[in-house]
Amino acid sequence: MPTGEPPERLAREAEAFVAELARAGTSARAEHEKRYLKSALAHLGVPVPEVRRATKVLLGRLGERQRPELLGLARELWCHEVHEARLAAIEALAFEQGRLASDDLPLLERFVREARTWALVDPLAIQVIGPLLARDDAARAAALQRWARDEDHWVRRTVLLAFLLPVRAGDAAAFRELTAYADVLFEDREFFVAKALGWVLREGTKRLSDEVFAWLLPRARRATRVTFREATRHLAPEQRAALSREAG
Repeated sequence: MPTGEPPERLAREAEAFVAELARAGTSARAEHEKRYLKSALAHLGVPVPEVRRATKVLLGRLGERQRPELLGLARELWCHEVHEARLAAIEALAFEQGRLASDDLPLLERFVREARTWALVDPLAIQVIGPLLARDDAARAAALQRWARDEDHWVRRTVLLAFLLPVRAGDAAAFRELTAYADVLFEDREFFVAKALGWVLREGTKRLSDEVFAWLLPRARRATRVTFREATRHLAPEQRAALSREAG
């Protein structure tokens, strides 16, 4: 697709794509997922792997594209109040996240605020926002410092999940940076924030178990139950025992 592709084509492609997805879904799955996610969006009942596959096909059909076209496609998909269309917008951005720049953070933040469910926020935070922020130290600090104190718990959850991939990979510097924000959010009683913190810490125990243990030990008594349970799940038995004693 040449640079400067008219927005009308992107709108038509998005409309046709959503219609294709609708034919691939089932009403039973749609009803189950809408109920499970307590979603206000329409659901088509299309499994995530199928949405991902169809998004790859859509990107292939559009051909070579520049950043404005990628963002335009994501906007067109997102404007459909359909869960799978919004998921496809995230998948498209994730497939080509290397094209994104810090100037795109306001759009991505808007998507987080409008997502209202972990099923959309998590892939957006982990696969799109996290890698983008990892490339820009200044943008990362500015965004995460503000988001960590945001009233929207989905925005606060995004702060933590943005570190999941590097922490899982054993990046000690990323873990140290994570802990600065984790200290701000450590006693957050919102379930989805506490669960995200426990999840990222648990991922960290795969390669940074000693670092996670050392950071958590003096905070064990203050940890929410969900954070403590998730974070300690894969630690060594003696480390779990020490943390349990400290938590009282």
